[in-house]
Amino acid sequence: MSTIDVEVTGIVRLGQFLKLSGAVDTGGEAREALVAGEVTVNDEPEDRRGRQLSDGDVVTFGEGSWRVLVTG
Repeated sequence: MSTIDVEVTGIVRLGQFLKLSGAVDTGGEAREALVAGEVTVNDEPEDRRGRQLSDGDVVTFGEGSWRVLVTG
């Protein structure tokens, strides 16, 4: 599985990032995925929608993997 870089400006929270990356379409879908334990950040299970992500964090969900690239 290849990791896709997603550029963000400033602070981004996990729920927002799942939508920005295209992993989910809505906040409700993000919440469901997190509650079900289907999301990892840096290979660690994560269920907090409000977790603040940092530059270089890798988010995995299903068959996808995305790296946070903070700009600005």
